[in-house]
Amino acid sequence: MGRSIATRVSQAGLGVVVRDITRERTDQVKDLLAKDLDREIDRWGLTQAEKKAILARIEFTVDLKETGSCDLVIETIHEDFAAKRALIAELDEVLKPEIPVIINTSTLSISELAQGLRHPQRILGMHFLYPVTTTRVVEVVKGQVTNDDAFESARRFVRILGKVPIQEFESPGFVTTRVVMPLINEAAHVVMEGVASAAEVDLAIKLGYEFRHGPLEWADRVGLHRVLNWLEHLFHETGEAKFRPCPLIRKLVRAGQTGARVGKGFFSYDSERSRLDRLPDDTPKLS
Repeated sequence: MGRSIATRVSQAGLGVVVRDITRERTDQVKDLLAKDLDREIDRWGLTQAEKKAILARIEFTVDLKETGSCDLVIETIHEDFAAKRALIAELDEVLKPEIPVIINTSTLSISELAQGLRHPQRILGMHFLYPVTTTRVVEVVKGQVTNDDAFESARRFVRILGKVPIQEFESPGFVTTRVVMPLINEAAHVVMEGVASAAEVDLAIKLGYEFRHGPLEWADRVGLHRVLNWLEHLFHETGEAKFRPCPLIRKLVRAGQTGARVGKGFFSYDSERSRLDRLPDDTPKLS
């Protein structure tokens, strides 16, 4: 997610500072980012000149204080409350009070994460949808004490990226995660109950409702471990049965079959994360 956001921000012509905890990690991120761009070049979605320009606008550092020159800061670490809280507390100490700090989350409470900080009014949430480089929508989430200046800065930033900001107030799962999780969960139940295969379920939803991906392939692509984490969090927060994780999702995660990244989830994937088991009517078509 961090690499994708950094790429999209650079593509928009803005300078980016990427901070990680060790020099080995920053070198790894830089290498992976270059490989991501090479894949886009192979798909004719990017040129070598554009790749060079994108990389030239991205700096890498291990020093959190070097983010102090930025106009806006986005954290993109894993969806763990304690880890995010610790990082945001550090940022609150090193950044000027007027600099917005954006929590990249799909389920965590913005207000709870901001509680007790010196400048909680500059904390807000932002949820980029997968894949960041192509999806048009970004949820911009206002916490209980988020001020209007920080919120408007974040909305302007989203528009600069060429995306549509969806203004939201804090609620478990916000809009997109709250709506899509029951769909994925129910699709998994249909498969588990033997009503239809995963491929048939996805094809029915994809063609019937003109989705880019079926719900199960989408879940594979974002990672079934993440889907399970989101469902568990929403079930804990709301107590609603529609968010109780389907046992099939839990079974796949426990088996390490977490989706496209590892080659196996509801479906099988090659090293480029392309589906290996599409139905005949589900093959990509040139327009």
